Amino acid sequence: MGRATEILAFGGEDAARRMETIVSQYETALLRYAGRILNNPLAAQDVVQNVFIKLFRSLGAGAGPIAELKAWLYRVTHNEAVDHVRREARLRLLHSKYESETQAECRDGRHCSATVNAERRQLVLEQLRRLSDREQQIVLLRLEEGLSYGEIAAVTGRTEGNVGNILHHAVKKLSARLKKAEVAS
Repeated sequence: MGRATEILAFGGEDAARRMETIVSQYETALLRYAGRILNNPLAAQDVVQNVFIKLFRSLGAGAGPIAELKAWLYRVTHNEAVDHVRREARLRLLHSKYESETQAECRDGRHCSATVNAERRQLVLEQLRRLSDREQQIVLLRLEEGLSYGEIAAVTGRTEGNVGNILHHAVKKLSARLKKAEVAS
């Protein structure tokens, strides 16, 4: 039985302390993961907060311990983030506005080296967003969160072989798109 499962297996008056333990153990990683999906730290905080509320409600409703808590948390975080993106289509407008402001600053001669780094990061994020939802999820879980193929399989409900296949093709696709975008600029 994993540590998180053990934490949830007890009953009684220590529920608040158990939730605090779970939050402190997973909050940073989930915020990072949601932040990569959303490219918005405030929205990521909302998403992760909703995940913990769902966990608390699930446990309060008498559900037994969640066997694969880590996988459950990542899966719910992903679903919440995707739902948030769907509700907040205006984020695309904000990103393009940020890009145009950054380019204007560089033309004015201010912050050009920071602008170049910001532009590269923006290019990578833009190309990452062009991948399918499943490719984005697997790339982020592997490269940003450092999850193993087995852990990613548990989060996504796929086999380890399928995870490896999707990751391989997604990274090749991302690399080719980045090279093409850099040559064009």
